[in-house]
Amino acid sequence: MIKVSDYVIQYLESLGVPHMFMLPGGGAMHLNDSLGNSKKIQYVVCLHEQACSIAAEAYARVTNKPGLLMVTTGPGGTNALTGVTAAYIESTPMIVLSGQVKRADMVNGQGIRQQGMQEVDIISMVKPVTKYAALVTEPQDIRYHLDRALYEAIHGRKGPVWLDIPLDVQASMIEETALRGWKTAEISEQEKNEKRKRLEQQVMETIEQLNQARRPVLLAGNGIRLSEGRDEFEKLVETLQIPVLTTWNGIDLIEEEHPLFFGRPGGMGQRYANFVQQNSDFFLSIGARMNLLQTGYNFDGFARAAYKVMVDIDENELHKINVRPQLAIEADAKEFMQLLLEHKDEIQKKDYTPWINYAKELKEKYPIVTEEAKTQKELVNTYALLDTITEQMTVDDIYVSGSSGTCIDVSMQTFRVKKGQRVFCTKGLASMGFGVPATIGACLAGDRRRTVCVNGDGGFQMNIQELETIHRLNLPIKIFVLNNQGYAQIHATQKNIFQGHYVACDAESHLTLSPISAVAGAYGLKTVQIHSNEELQERVKETLDYDGPVICEVMVPIDLSAFPKQVSYKRSDGQMESLPLEYMNPPLEQEEFERDMLIPLYEMK
Repeated sequence: MIKVSDYVIQYLESLGVPHMFMLPGGGAMHLNDSLGNSKKIQYVVCLHEQACSIAAEAYARVTNKPGLLMVTTGPGGTNALTGVTAAYIESTPMIVLSGQVKRADMVNGQGIRQQGMQEVDIISMVKPVTKYAALVTEPQDIRYHLDRALYEAIHGRKGPVWLDIPLDVQASMIEETALRGWKTAEISEQEKNEKRKRLEQQVMETIEQLNQARRPVLLAGNGIRLSEGRDEFEKLVETLQIPVLTTWNGIDLIEEEHPLFFGRPGGMGQRYANFVQQNSDFFLSIGARMNLLQTGYNFDGFARAAYKVMVDIDENELHKINVRPQLAIEADAKEFMQLLLEHKDEIQKKDYTPWINYAKELKEKYPIVTEEAKTQKELVNTYALLDTITEQMTVDDIYVSGSSGTCIDVSMQTFRVKKGQRVFCTKGLASMGFGVPATIGACLAGDRRRTVCVNGDGGFQMNIQELETIHRLNLPIKIFVLNNQGYAQIHATQKNIFQGHYVACDAESHLTLSPISAVAGAYGLKTVQIHSNEELQERVKETLDYDGPVICEVMVPIDLSAFPKQVSYKRSDGQMESLPLEYMNPPLEQEEFERDMLIPLYEMK
């Protein structure tokens, strides 16, 4: 006989994931105790469940294995929703265990709002943002739920799963040999053969269209990493010999110095990357869900001269309103690339030199980090900061972008990935408060490798309590905090759209933020400050080289916005409409813009 909570932990031990993020509570007391007895899983205590969930999410992003999370009932579960939601959007596998009041204390259909202490129907709340969520009402069903949850987390389009386990179920004794398991329905050989035949036909159609192209481009998304298809991707790049672009979530699939890499397009993309994408005549997207920031908000204008092939594991993503591929392929990224490589002899060897030279010229012509940014006299320029950090980081370092706003935009525009380096951000939910706990999860997942983050001062405040977790674990985490004493992106929006009517974005509009270095020092962390561009090389090196965690406070102006970015215009009927992605602010001279375009200009309405 074995206690349910012990069985659960032993089951998780078999996954080979050595860390579990948690915050204890009475509703999970047996689960907490069993986890504490584990010799194979080290529990990591964060100081807020939101931080626990984000750390687990980041852990999974680095390892490609399920992030493990344990919380208690009521607020323990509700606090964890942010990280779980982000994991759901970005297909990150997670296994969440929550405690629940004992079965006799539950509402159980009485029509009341609560009966048990801290009782909350957490499963109803999390079902929309999980692949599988269940209340374990019978002790003997625990293996069934664990089997099914694990399968859902790591198969198909990956994502988070959640099991809510009442106290008395946690404490129940069960006979392991009598437990029923769960298996997915068997796929017949005929179905497998039909699926492969259909995919093979689509691969041949892809090759046929590629062979007709003069300006092909490949867009790589995070689905490639999720499918464990990195090796196939590298072989495909060398086979096709066409320009390669990546999404933000696919940023570390290819190094900056690769001769075929030409950036990350999108609404806040690099100008040269957008030009390459928009002027293509064949567009192959693999493992990218093509969200609105990726395609821009002008759906008709997106890569409008290209034959578009989109490969995604989720059929629903292939048919949403902002993507209109001529060939939509529902397939695992790795499986598609393997089959494409099997038919590589069918791919014509073509000379794309003029097209590649065009892309190279644009990349040289439109650098993200300008001389103006490097020579800024007052305070620190964020682009110059990221340029310096990127230069000084090594291939073994992990980079975690902060949450929404300037820090993520500038990071994704500026970062120069080294071959094999790990870099990631939170693109889907983009929650403030992501940066600090994400560095904890990433650092532990990377065997305590040096982990670097650039975070806004607003997002930094939201999980600032986790500085104690960093201090306790003495993790080699380096956080650069952009101190502009406000919310720069909100400030810019209110300046541009509401004529400078500022609300809750800086001190004058009733937002104040705590002193960064003083608070970090109170947690026992080393602090560094950077006041100007002239100090960048020395202070960044001091921060990175220090043996232990460092908070580096970087003084930046609040009115420094991220550029370039997609622009909108007023149509003849008075409505606002986004222009296609080749149109970016600051605008180019019309003659230069037309010279860079290889396809007809977009006709405004």
